[in-house]
Amino acid sequence: MRQTWRWFGPKDLTSIDDITQVGAAGVVSALHHVPNGVVWSPEEIAKRHEEIATRKDGSASGLTWDVVESLPVTEDIKKQKGDWREHIANYKISMKHLADSGIETICYNFMPVLDWTRTNLRWTVPNGGSCMRFDINDFAAFDIHILKRPGAATDFTNAIADEAARRFEAMSEDEQKQLGRNVTMGLPGSTESMSLEDVQAHLDEYGAISREQLRVHFVNFLEEVVPVAEDLGLRLCCHPDDPPFALLGLPRIMSTEEDYRYILEAVDSPANGMTLCSGSLGARPDNDLPGMMERFGPKVHFLHLRNVKRDSDDIAGSFFEAEHLGGDTDMVALIAAILREERRRKAEGRADWEIPMRPDHGQDILDDLGRRSQPGYPTIGRMKGLAELRGVMTALDHAQWGLARSERQSSSR
Repeated sequence: MRQTWRWFGPKDLTSIDDITQVGAAGVVSALHHVPNGVVWSPEEIAKRHEEIATRKDGSASGLTWDVVESLPVTEDIKKQKGDWREHIANYKISMKHLADSGIETICYNFMPVLDWTRTNLRWTVPNGGSCMRFDINDFAAFDIHILKRPGAATDFTNAIADEAARRFEAMSEDEQKQLGRNVTMGLPGSTESMSLEDVQAHLDEYGAISREQLRVHFVNFLEEVVPVAEDLGLRLCCHPDDPPFALLGLPRIMSTEEDYRYILEAVDSPANGMTLCSGSLGARPDNDLPGMMERFGPKVHFLHLRNVKRDSDDIAGSFFEAEHLGGDTDMVALIAAILREERRRKAEGRADWEIPMRPDHGQDILDDLGRRSQPGYPTIGRMKGLAELRGVMTALDHAQWGLARSERQSSSR
């Protein structure tokens, strides 16, 4: 795996100098300051390349911009309303500008209204650190009592609705506002966030869009951009829903293995692929991450490796972001499946045999706790996660004791 690191630009508290010290080979970034739907210009793209390639003292960092995350798909495209055709045209132009600059991989998502969603951005864990958490009861309190979405209570069990009411009554006005800000925070690094009025307006515009109709809109988008990506030598990879279940009465259509199979088969192209995020998909107990890696391996273009710990085996339930080797996903089994896929690609002669990976999210520990970085993206917590993942990778790649040994033993039987 090619080890990369997400960077939000010059305002990121983790500097390019820091990234070189943690041992990453490449950088995952985006032009977060460019409004959604607007063309990414060659000048702005070149500027980001230069920022990544340069240390504070002006010397070369040795880092390259390997993956774009994300080139946003606008709400107009998802709804097929407003300026959606213009936005698709602009998306294609941005893709060309990125390809011309040397970029080969673009990550994006197709989540309606809310992107990644958490109810607590700094939840304290037993060791004194903090992490992000999604609590279904707090989300219900937001949906039913703060957003006041019509019919929201019927989307939750009676037990969750009752607990949500109890929690809402116990919240101060400031706590209610903070919960609303947490839920509507938007894409990491983005300068765009939504008010409650914005959220409700989007919900009204989505109206009665069904799961099937949203799938149609997604396929329509892919039918437009995937042929362009293929011509440009780009790999598009869709990030899963986070969390991977319906929210706000709207369908989420990239939450399960079946969801990915449908989309990858609907527009079958080497350019149409998957961002396998073990944290997002791992929040559902019915997602088999090592199995998904094995079955979708040729179409996995990007990897987010992180772990979550679920409170229950409910499909739509609460979870928190655990240590990279400490959650409900068997990370060793997943990494073994990834390394096997890379070996298969290399033997096949694929130029993209090495899959870019980044240590996704991390718990705030040590000096992270006072830095107030982008939620989920502390320097030390992610560095710890990368070190743990690197240890597993090194052990599994060991010529004598790793996968090669077990493969030799199997073939000799």
